[in-house]
Amino acid sequence: MKARVVVTPKAAVLDPQGAAVKEAMQHLGMPEVKNVRIGKYLEIDVNGDGAEMEQRLHKLCRDLLSNPVIEDYQLLKE
Repeated sequence: MKARVVVTPKAAVLDPQGAAVKEAMQHLGMPEVKNVRIGKYLEIDVNGDGAEMEQRLHKLCRDLLSNPVIEDYQLLKE
């Protein structure tokens, strides 16, 4: 099974890196850009699937791959 994990800052958390990229994009001729959020993208290949594997992957996302205080994550499976 291949799991894809997308980690992004929570909406209420300031994202200074995203703000800097937004400003640079606008400066380079893209005034239409309203917001940029910078996050992490991971692809994880695992042996196995099923509900137990999904629970373990969610635990991995909460405990290691994201900071649940300031970040949200999405777990997408193939």
